Formats: sequence, structure tokens, C-alpha cells
Amino acid sequence: MKSDKHRPRSPSAQAGHAPRKRFGQNFLVDRGIIAAIVQAIDPRPQDTLVEIGPGLGALTEPLMQRLEHLHVVEIDRDLIARLKKLHSRERLTIHEGDALAFDFGSLGPRLRVAGNLPYNISTPLLFHLASFAEQIWDMHFMLQKEVVERMVAAPGDSAYGRLSVMLQYRFYLDWLIDVPPESFDPPPQVQSAVVRLMPKPAAELEARDPDCLSRVVSAAFSQRRKMLRNTLKPLFSDTELEQLGIPLTSRAEELPLSSFVALANLLAARQP
Repeated sequence: MKSDKHRPRSPSAQAGHAPRKRFGQNFLVDRGIIAAIVQAIDPRPQDTLVEIGPGLGALTEPLMQRLEHLHVVEIDRDLIARLKKLHSRERLTIHEGDALAFDFGSLGPRLRVAGNLPYNISTPLLFHLASFAEQIWDMHFMLQKEVVERMVAAPGDSAYGRLSVMLQYRFYLDWLIDVPPESFDPPPQVQSAVVRLMPKPAAELEARDPDCLSRVVSAAFSQRRKMLRNTLKPLFSDTELEQLGIPLTSRAEELPLSSFVALANLLAARQP
């Protein structure tokens, strides 16, 4: 049996950094996948682009080759120190801290966002980023395949839920690339995928009050197995549901986006 010192070292080990579970670190190492992601992003020199979780720089390096300047958001102090040694402030701005608390609006308009998102915070991070949609040009993310399935799911699909409705209301979504576990170090126990999100123009956002839409969608999916007449009872009467063409026996996963918007507008109309 070979001793540890004779075993091949992983890319992360060779870089002197052990992946940390608490940060959900799985480093992308497949050069073919990396090239495909960069091609999908197609960065232009003067783009304002921010990478979330640069890690060991798998995307950072090729992105910087095509950009005049890159922003990154990183929480791991060891990786931050590594980035500072490798890149000058003139080429790379490092925003130290949690992406869930970062003000992406501070980077200006027409913002482009990319990254291999930590799977343990991907859903709340997507909702956080959606709040800056008016300033975002596009976003490209590596995510757990199951999350991408939920994002693009249609009414009637078992994966269709709150994430589907809220993201599809605000963005055009494109499932771009499937990524196997062996493309990472260490390999995750799940399949991954790359998705593109592009904000819809204001003219297509028909909800009078986004907060009302969020409230309706959250209530509707709070108990998936129950009929909408029960989950939405605190908000709407049976008569109101019928007037909007919503069958009283329907469940949230059967309802199209347009019906959720109609319900939100009815709720908003009651507001002072």
C-alpha cells in the first residue's frame, strides 16, 4: 500500500487549500466545462461582472483574461489571501464577506453575475439576487441540478414550487449545461447544471405589488398537498377564486404564473 505522500494530490490540495464543508466548497476542475461556461457568459472587456465564490480561481482566471476588471465576493479568508497574492487591485476587486448580505446594487447598473454557487445557500441567494434584478443584465450559475429543475419547472411538474413561480415571474431562464460530479474536487454527491437568468423588461411584470405576489405564492405552497381554497382561505374567498377562473379543487402546483399574478393584483387592490 502506497503512503499518502506518493498518492496523487487533488487540485485543491495542490493549491494548498482544503475544501471546507461549512462553506459548501466543491471546486470546479473540469477545463472543458470551465471553457463552456466562459463561452456562455461571453464577457466583454468593459463589462461590470461579479463572480460569487471564486474559490481557487477556476472561472476567475479565464474571466480576467477577457475583462479589464473583475469583482469577486468571497467569504473564506484563506482564499481571499490567496487572491490578493495572485492579482492586483487594478485588475481584481475583492468584496470580503457573505454573498447573502452583499449589496449587489452598489456595483452599478447592467451588472453581470456568475459563479459556482454554494449549494447549501443557493435558494436564499437566488432570492437575494432577485431583489437587484432591475440593475442586473444577466446571471450565469452552476447549481445543484435539482435546484435548476425547480427553477424551470412548469405547472403540473412535481418540482414546480415557490422558487419556480418567483424566478419565472422576474427572469427568463435557460438550462445550459449538465455537469457530472467528477467535474469537481471534491466530487459532490449530486448532479449539477449551469443556468442563465435574464431579467424580464418592466413591461412584462404585471404584478402591481411584488410583495403581494410573494405573499400569495408563499401561502399557496405552504402546504402543497392541500387545495388552494384551504391554503389561501385567509386571503381569498371561494367566490373570489372562482371569479378568477381558479377551480376550488386545484392545488398550488397546478396553477400557472398568470393566475398567481391575478391573485396578487386582487390582494394589492385591497391595500390602502
